[in-house]
Amino acid sequence: MNVMKMFDLSGKVAVITGAGNGLGYQFAEAMAEAGADVVCADIDMVNNEVTAARVEALGRKVLAVKCDVTREADVASLFQSAEKAFGHVDIAFANAGIADLAPQPLHDYPTDNWNAVIAVNLQGVFYTDREALKIMVRQKSGKLINVASMWGLAGASSVAPIPAYNAAKGAVVNLTRELALEYATQNIQVNAICPGFFRTKLAAGAYDDPEFVAAITAFTPMGRVADASEIKGTALYLASNASSFTTGLLLVTDGGCMAK
Repeated sequence: MNVMKMFDLSGKVAVITGAGNGLGYQFAEAMAEAGADVVCADIDMVNNEVTAARVEALGRKVLAVKCDVTREADVASLFQSAEKAFGHVDIAFANAGIADLAPQPLHDYPTDNWNAVIAVNLQGVFYTDREALKIMVRQKSGKLINVASMWGLAGASSVAPIPAYNAAKGAVVNLTRELALEYATQNIQVNAICPGFFRTKLAAGAYDDPEFVAAITAFTPMGRVADASEIKGTALYLASNASSFTTGLLLVTDGGCMAK
């Protein structure tokens, strides 16, 4: 196959949770730019409709669905709607996530914050992966992409103590490995993106704090925070035929942080 055609997603359908903001918006735009139709899912329908409008402007079909990934029924309904609208689901990004709500050491950590982070960042991935795989197993094909974090591979307290986020993303990393093995013979590739510091709204205004930006810039070997759009190439590789013999990969995009 021609190398450029490996990245062509024409005729494919991609479902993206957390599509309304940040990296989710970039995933949706990247899929549409490569030729895929897109199902945008988010609890925030105002921003989700903005993403959907961008996909439509790129000439692709789009379905915008309100979905709270902590609700099992919402996620099941999302994939049922996607399959009803398009007939198949070829790519799924389990992307919806929240930042740690109360960075502090574990002995002071509030139970409510722990439960909230785990509910979105781990339970939400479980629900998304399970519903996507139900369709992909029937099809005997699919690309499942979990959004983990570099903090799923190492402790974060050298920057900030975020135990719930670390625990959830570490679990997503190993869930990705497990699913890659479970479905390796069924033409389904399961991989994870492990981003470093990308400028998004995930951290609730943290990127507007000069001290925080200075600290993470100093921590990152490349000496800068990534623009959100820099995730698009990583996403396209894992969503396309370019990664047809790649499964169980933790694709770290962190400006060199985990190389330390």
